[in-house]
Amino acid sequence: MVSNKIRLGVNIDHVATVRNARGGFHPDPVRAALLAEKAGADGITAHLREDRRHIRDEDMERLMKEIKTPLNFEMAATDEMLDIVTRLKPASSCLVPEKREELTTEGGLDVVGNFDHLAVYIPKLKEAGISVSLFIDADVDQIRASKQLGANKVELHTGAYCDATGKDRFIELGRLRAGAKYCGDINLEVHAGHGLNYETVRDVAAIPEFTEFNIGHFLIGEAIFVGLECSIARMRELMDEGRGI
Repeated sequence: MVSNKIRLGVNIDHVATVRNARGGFHPDPVRAALLAEKAGADGITAHLREDRRHIRDEDMERLMKEIKTPLNFEMAATDEMLDIVTRLKPASSCLVPEKREELTTEGGLDVVGNFDHLAVYIPKLKEAGISVSLFIDADVDQIRASKQLGANKVELHTGAYCDATGKDRFIELGRLRAGAKYCGDINLEVHAGHGLNYETVRDVAAIPEFTEFNIGHFLIGEAIFVGLECSIARMRELMDEGRGI
């Protein structure tokens, strides 16, 4: 039986989405981060997008000052974001693909196709003392390239698994299992995220190589009905059930 507990990073982006829809300062994503910590989150994730559609620069400044758990700064590999993240120095950064027209991140970063571009940014992040993760699909070539670039860890995109049904979901789970195992084989820390909910999280948690899940949209949405602390507590419970704790 697997006994190691999976860390839970709570993404607070969509608290900011609601705030920005109306303008002003409410609801406050930093307040949500503090509530998430109180509920047992092991870390906070926030994505500062180029178009600032949800999280803003001042949110990141406040998160660095006010939260006690590690901040995972999701970002595109651009000079603007590099300047911001190396000034703030969060615990970790996760490099993600980013397109203005997408509603949410639609797939993993193409590390193979952007190898030379990423090779410029990863060393600079690491030199600033920031642990680097790459958000990728569960593909051996992408995982291998991430390792070659010196990433400290990868986060496997679980969206295809969460969106699938029936036999297709079983197939996608197998891809995640194989990808995570390969990460373990090459001594690369592996996380998971995107689309995980109460229904889908247990089977992924049963994969022993995963050490952290980053979950946001579902938790924030569920909090409308039960409160953020309760939604996080239930997710933590299901993660532990999947892991056999």
